[in-house]
Amino acid sequence: MKTSKNGRDGRTRIIEGALRRFSQSGVSATTLASLREESGVSVGSFYHHFTSKEHVFGVLYAEILDAYQNAFLAEITRHEDARAGIEAIVAFHMAWCGEHPERARLLISERPPRRNEPGGPEVAESRRAFLRQVADWWRPHMKDGVLRPVPPTMCYVLWLGPAQEMCRLWFAGAHQPTEDEIGELGEAAWHSLRMPSS
Repeated sequence: MKTSKNGRDGRTRIIEGALRRFSQSGVSATTLASLREESGVSVGSFYHHFTSKEHVFGVLYAEILDAYQNAFLAEITRHEDARAGIEAIVAFHMAWCGEHPERARLLISERPPRRNEPGGPEVAESRRAFLRQVADWWRPHMKDGVLRPVPPTMCYVLWLGPAQEMCRLWFAGAHQPTEDEIGELGEAAWHSLRMPSS
């Protein structure tokens, strides 16, 4: 049901308010009362859409992760060359975090919901599908001896770990990354993931 106040439905207002609160204060420090206050919905309206703060977080996290992964896959599939793809994803990651700082803070700073928590099954399935599609892009380059066979967790750490750390500094106001630095992060990721002979 749309609200007469601004045309947005209660669920949308709760999600948008939660994004602001969680990004500013963190999930653990955000109270249910503050979520309702931020969104401007009644207690009844809140419980019509969500059962708890954790439910809101699980839904929000799953939505953000899905949007990030879809954008990641759209970028990676544009590149047939392995090095171009590796470096482009680092640049994409930095650009996405800069364009969506509140969403990026949640992905970087908060623990994903577990399987038995709200949003957990959706996040797990989304990750499985995402990793399959990244592997489909990676596999031909690995068979050609260009990219190393790297387990998913190590692949993520080597590919985007330094970029994630740069984002943490950026969000903390400690350092604004330059284009040259982003280029260096991409080059470092390439050297970490390529076969030594490539």
